[in-house]
Amino acid sequence: MNPSPTPPTSSPDASVPPLSARCCIAGGGPAGMMLGLLLARAGVEVIVLEKHGDFLRDFRGDTVHPSTLDVMADLGLLDAFLARPHDEARQLYATVSGQRVRLADFTRLSTACRFIALMPQWDFLDFLQDEARRCPGFHLRMNAEATSLSERDGRVTGVQVRTPQGLQHIAADLVVAADGRHSAMRAAAGLKVRDIGAPIDVLWMRLPRAPGDPADSGGFIDAGHFMATIGRDTYWQCAYVIAKGGIAAIQARGLEAFRADVAAAAPFLADRVDRIASWDDVKLLSVTVDRLEQWWKPGLLCIGDAAHAMSPVGGVGINLAVQDAVATANLLRDALADPGVGAEAITPLLARVQARRLLPTRVTQWVQVAIQDRLLTPVLQSGARAQPFGVPWPLRLMQRFPILQGVPAYAVGVGVRPERVAPPRR
Repeated sequence: MNPSPTPPTSSPDASVPPLSARCCIAGGGPAGMMLGLLLARAGVEVIVLEKHGDFLRDFRGDTVHPSTLDVMADLGLLDAFLARPHDEARQLYATVSGQRVRLADFTRLSTACRFIALMPQWDFLDFLQDEARRCPGFHLRMNAEATSLSERDGRVTGVQVRTPQGLQHIAADLVVAADGRHSAMRAAAGLKVRDIGAPIDVLWMRLPRAPGDPADSGGFIDAGHFMATIGRDTYWQCAYVIAKGGIAAIQARGLEAFRADVAAAAPFLADRVDRIASWDDVKLLSVTVDRLEQWWKPGLLCIGDAAHAMSPVGGVGINLAVQDAVATANLLRDALADPGVGAEAITPLLARVQARRLLPTRVTQWVQVAIQDRLLTPVLQSGARAQPFGVPWPLRLMQRFPILQGVPAYAVGVGVRPERVAPPRR
């Protein structure tokens, strides 16, 4: 990384040398790290900024779907990726009012891997980091938080970065905002966000696995309760769904009442809910479903959650983010790798990224909202009215005709308009 030849006058701290790169990516999550890897492999000088000192954040999306595994195969990295510790889910199940049903069968897909790989997100990101560092043009800066944008004549020209050494300026022909659903970059750009709405929140917690537990990840649905259990080697990652803004009422009832709710939702966990020792063991995910009306402005592109926050329904969030990164790299890498292409010529390509990724975003969010409104909300409300919750007819039909289980498997595992890494130009 070379110092910028002309330090910007807006540099907030003269003691921290400014930097420059062809592309600067704010956010070291799945979208940012995958895009950094893809661009660096194409010969683009790229800086990825991650505000934390490591990737160790718990209760992030940990499901790597067949669409993302196809991308790994395109890159020639699939075997190395699967050599890292992970679990594999070939089917998804749910227990509905005590009746076990199969929701999806990934073995019916025609993808490179017919399963979901369950891997902690920090391991996924560490893998991308290790591969990207093989490219001389890739630079990852930890403890570096992009806080604001630099602009000139209506064009984004770089970012201001908070580092342990002080504030620093990074000049770039393109800034990519991949800094999540609370993106500082999209806020700084003044891009308009459309709030689609989410009637639920999720409480995440860990509970230990024990002999005799179910073999597969799945969900538990009954009157007043919806809970997902994702299997890990030694523990269950549990997602307990609550009504939007309901955390205060749950905490007011007390921890013992909450433990009883968890035991009622997933009875096989009843003998270990006391491992929820305090509210510190319960993490709140405030669910948001939104998307930008325009994902870009000259010099800036938003992808992943920064462009469209997804519900945890289906666990598709990180995989949509990876798809955004692949589409961005396919459309931009040649222009960014060519020093003769100026920043102004890149702007029309940004609109093409949004045009390509908007349909899958809209369709996925529409399906998530429909599930929230037509399944999750009625389930939660049915408990208050003491009404039983039966197996919905679509699930009954899928048990009678198992071939139909490939439909939700495709929707979750592959999705709308899956992206593949384009081969390099000759």
